[in-house]
Amino acid sequence: MHVKYAEQGLRILGFPCNQFGGQEPGTNAEIKAFAEGFNAKFDLFSKIEVNGDNAHPLWKWMKVQPKGKGLLGNSIKWNFTKFLINKEGQVVKRYGPTEDPSAVEKDLSKYM
Repeated sequence: MHVKYAEQGLRILGFPCNQFGGQEPGTNAEIKAFAEGFNAKFDLFSKIEVNGDNAHPLWKWMKVQPKGKGLLGNSIKWNFTKFLINKEGQVVKRYGPTEDPSAVEKDLSKYM
């Protein structure tokens, strides 16, 4: 999706997090190298926390937006939770960790 829609303004931002079963135990450099092995071209940031007192401020904000709340509340349940944010900076939809990125792609036309 990044390659397909970047020229139209889409930005995919990846935030590794090790709060879910220790899935991201590596250093930031190791995580980036791993992602590059899958030809990831989107922006990948340093590892952060998304839940709890040390949650990154961006994630704290996204989770409390009207369209950012999950089915079971504001906490992130597992890696690969996705948020769609429009050009005005508003969270317009939250996708669960098991939802395929194609679900996000279907909604893009409304916001591009």
